[in-house]
Amino acid sequence: MVRTKVALLTAAGAGAVVAALAALPHALNAQQSIAHHQVPAVKDGNVVVMLCDGKTSMEIKGLKPGQRMSRDQAMGVARRLMAAWQRQHPGEHWQMAQAQSPPPGAPSPAAPSNEEQPANAPSPGAPAAQQIQGVPIQQQAQPQQQGDTYASFHERDFRVWQNETQKFIDYGKQVFHSDKLLGGTIGVSCDMCHPDAANTHPETYPKYQVQLQRVALLRDMIDWCIENPVKGKTMGPNDPRLRALEAYILAQRKGVALDYGKH
Repeated sequence: MVRTKVALLTAAGAGAVVAALAALPHALNAQQSIAHHQVPAVKDGNVVVMLCDGKTSMEIKGLKPGQRMSRDQAMGVARRLMAAWQRQHPGEHWQMAQAQSPPPGAPSPAAPSNEEQPANAPSPGAPAAQQIQGVPIQQQAQPQQQGDTYASFHERDFRVWQNETQKFIDYGKQVFHSDKLLGGTIGVSCDMCHPDAANTHPETYPKYQVQLQRVALLRDMIDWCIENPVKGKTMGPNDPRLRALEAYILAQRKGVALDYGKH
């Protein structure tokens, strides 16, 4: 009787492990759902534009859903929003992709008037805080909005993010070394030609790939390899396996300079 119970418990435990492994891709996929910021409600039904910090926003008077601003109008809104953000973050340097100085004769971005003051902007005068990886960390815990890109993060936040990132990369390594997880039909896995992602050179994408006869991203080439040498089915762009594979391959080349288009 005791042996029977032990056997049943052992079988149940094994079943739980198998179920947990099977649920891993679904759990990762659930974590990849896109979050949306809640913009402030307005009475007149105008469009509200919000920066990616999830706080700095502005109501565009007269602009209704489905309508479109001209490029000049949109640039004006963006400049006012960024000016407001920079006033609240005087110690942060926003590195632009292009030269920050305006061309000769171009007007300087105007500071928003009181009527144009973005809604939900954080109050000025925040004290200087300790920094980790260049991001300020408040000495005392502050309530944070989920998804706030420019919140004052704590050391624990960085540890959680690092752990989650590493788990995702580790899952990509599992997929890379498993013909079954790749969905292959002939027993071939990625590591058989590319041990530990060798000679994948993710830093050289995008580039023209002869196999595809077009400019390809890294994930395009991953899909091509799955469909051809591995003899499996291509993966959807949000498939957790494809995303994890891409993360693992990139992680293996940490520190290598980007050199897109190189062959």
